[in-house]
Amino acid sequence: MSEQESTATRRHAPTGPAGPQLPEPTHAERTRTLAALVSIGTLSTMSRRHPGFPFGSLMPFALDPAGRPIFLISSMAMHTQNLSVDPKCSLFVAQPSPDGDPLGAARATLIGEALPVPAADLAVVREAYEARHPNSRYWVEFPDFSFYRLQPAGLYYVGGFGVMGWVEASEYEAASPDPLAASAPGILAHMNADHVDSMILLARAHAGLEATEAAMASIDRLGFTLRLKTVEGIKGTRINFPCEVRTPQETRKVLVEMVRRCSPGKS
Repeated sequence: MSEQESTATRRHAPTGPAGPQLPEPTHAERTRTLAALVSIGTLSTMSRRHPGFPFGSLMPFALDPAGRPIFLISSMAMHTQNLSVDPKCSLFVAQPSPDGDPLGAARATLIGEALPVPAADLAVVREAYEARHPNSRYWVEFPDFSFYRLQPAGLYYVGGFGVMGWVEASEYEAASPDPLAASAPGILAHMNADHVDSMILLARAHAGLEATEAAMASIDRLGFTLRLKTVEGIKGTRINFPCEVRTPQETRKVLVEMVRRCSPGKS
């Protein structure tokens, strides 16, 4: 059984009619995408002062080419002192809540060991970190600062209500961020401002749901999710594209064609 199939039983009951299982991005890809979009998380280390208890710290981070989190931390910081004794830690990352409900937002926990970056990797790591955190150039040369890298042993992804599952470290490192990740906020804003009627039409045609209001909650290379207001309350559904898209231009073209095909009187 695949990762996606094994998590299906933990989802809420479908809000539309039953249909064939459609492809969706894996939890590994979604976690890699989330880590690529977020630049600050919560690092939990094993407390030296209170053995056995986790110690949480606000932590800016970047990613190396394999998606492993990179930290630039001072030897005076409590988390660095904790790591010098026990490198086991976790990094929690979360996307901003799209509608004010933090429990509906995607988040992930990366568990592993954070160790000093070997000298041979320092140039690549420093370039990646400074690209994400330009202000770090002011203190990267300070003698008490050094780079650490978290080597994931496992990851846990939560995509919102009822969507969750463990991700193998090897699957995460082999995954790539979604190509629409950077442009998704603009696409969502445009759809929600100008194309509510089209989304209501798509929900009726593809999910069998009659809605009075609709909002696009997320979008990726394989499809999108809608949050719908119906006479039975708020419901959600995912609609997949007929083909993969990789740019905003391709996304617009496919959405226009999908609306055309399910519009009354289409040619």
